[in-house]
Amino acid sequence: MYLRTQICEKSDTMIKSMTGYGKAECLLPDGKITFEIRSLNGKNADISIKSSIIPRDKELETRQFIAKELQRGNIDLFATIEQNAGTNAKTINREMFLEYYKQIASIQNTLDYECDATGLFSTILKMPDVMETPKQEITEESWEKMYSAIKEAVAALGSFREKEGAILYKDVTGRVALIESFVCEVEKYEKERTDNIKERLKSRIEELGASPDENRLEQEIIYYLEKLDINEEKVRLRQHCKYFMETIDNEPCPGKKLGFIAQEMGREINTMGSKANHATIQQWVVKMKDELEKIKEQSLNIL
Repeated sequence: MYLRTQICEKSDTMIKSMTGYGKAECLLPDGKITFEIRSLNGKNADISIKSSIIPRDKELETRQFIAKELQRGNIDLFATIEQNAGTNAKTINREMFLEYYKQIASIQNTLDYECDATGLFSTILKMPDVMETPKQEITEESWEKMYSAIKEAVAALGSFREKEGAILYKDVTGRVALIESFVCEVEKYEKERTDNIKERLKSRIEELGASPDENRLEQEIIYYLEKLDINEEKVRLRQHCKYFMETIDNEPCPGKKLGFIAQEMGREINTMGSKANHATIQQWVVKMKDELEKIKEQSLNIL
C-alpha cells in the first residue's frame, strides 16, 4: 500500500512545528543578558519584543531576522538583564519624590493628626518612578554580542521545532494511513450493501402489491444503486491521501496546504457517509472522521 510504504521508507522529515522555545545568554561589561524566545500557532509572523533592553533602532533588524528564520507563528522575544554588583545602584528622582510629597502633604493638612516623617519618606521611596536605575548605553560592540545571542536563541527554537515536527509527522501520516485502511474495510461490505438495497426495494414493491415489468424494475434498481455508488468518493479520497503524503514529504512548510487537503478529504468522507446505507460502513466512516479531525488539529501546528 502506498502510504504504508512511504511511512516506512521516510525515516526523517523536514516539517517543523510552530510551537517552540529557545534560550541564550551573553555577557556584557555591566552584566549578563538572557534572551528567551517562544512561538505558538499563527497564520502569519506576529512578532512581539517584550523588553526595553533591545535598542529601538535595532528592533526592525531583529524582527526581520526572526521573521526570516521562523516564518510563521505568534512569537515573543523576552530579554532580562542580571547586572554585576555595583553597576545597578539606584538614584532618587528628586522631582518625582517632591511631587509625591506635596500631594501627601496637602492631604495631611485636612487630617486631625500628623504623619510620621520617617514612615512617610519610606512610603514615598516605594512609589512608582521614585527610584531609578541608570540606563545602560548599548555600544555597537555590546549589540553585536546581544544580536549573536538572539540568533542562538532563534536557532535553539528552530531545533525545538524540528523535534516537535518529527512527532507531528509520525502522528499525522499514521492517521492518513489509517484512513486509507478504513476505505479497504468499507469495500468488504459493498456487495452486502448492494444486495441489501436490492432486497429492500423488491420487498417494498411486494408490500405494495405492484407487478412491474422485470426489465424496467432492474433498470430502476441499477439507477438507484448508481446514485448510492461510493466508488468515486473512494478514488478521490485515496488520491487526496496520496497528495497529502507527497506534500508533507516534499514541501518545506506545508502546514496551510495540508489543511486544505484535509478539507477535501472531509468532503469525500462526508459524501461516503451520506450514501452508505449500511450500519457497518457508517461505523468505518465515523472512524475516518475521527482520524481526520485529529489530522486537522495537528496540521494547524505544522509550519
